Amino acid sequence: MAFEIKPNRKESENKTIRFPIELIDRINETITGKDVTFSSFVLQAIEYALDNMEQQ
Repeated sequence: MAFEIKPNRKESENKTIRFPIELIDRINETITGKDVTFSSFVLQAIEYALDNMEQQ
């Protein structure tokens, strides 16, 4: 299944995480012109990764 960017999500809680500058740049390039925030994109990417991991 391909990763698909969806509109922003709802209820949330703040967490602090550090990203390498290069990754921030890649994310910003990817979401430019799309109706999605940085945080929403990261959450969707993590959910996609977790849903598509091989079960151990």
